[in-house]
Amino acid sequence: MNKHAKRLSLSGVLLALTVLCLFIESIAPTNRLAFYALSSFFVSVVIMEFGLTAGWTFYIASCLLSLIIVQDKMNLIPYVLFFGNYGIIKFYIEKRNKLWLEYILKFVYFNIVLFFLYISVKTFILPEVSVKFPWWILIVFAEAAFLIYDYVYSLVIQYYCSKIKNVLKI
Repeated sequence: MNKHAKRLSLSGVLLALTVLCLFIESIAPTNRLAFYALSSFFVSVVIMEFGLTAGWTFYIASCLLSLIIVQDKMNLIPYVLFFGNYGIIKFYIEKRNKLWLEYILKFVYFNIVLFFLYISVKTFILPEVSVKFPWWILIVFAEAAFLIYDYVYSLVIQYYCSKIKNVLKI
């Protein structure tokens, strides 16, 4: 099999897995956040194998294909705003090679996305949403969850590079 066929095949399989994760997320009664997280890892594989332009193309294709396949379009908001493009943003931020700056930029990005998600939910989904806890507590928990997500994301990338990349031989 030639190199272009392998690239196209891998991209197609990863795109199908991404859309499958988003579809399952839309119908699953629980663990929805796990499917968002799982769907976000595939863009990093595309970036590592084919470059940043291919990563952007993959992200856009996954958003468009998901809009066609997933019934509940509102469920795609977290993917489109955060999970789908996080691998790309992470790539840009981690090119700086200064850990303290990377985490500051990641948290700034996360908080901006969190704000837009809140506005989206408040405007389109649940206008009269009320929370029993103070907002700052929810933000702290969300940031702690983000820190864990970013750490796991890095572990997935390391695992791919050390165990899977050589097997694919793209």
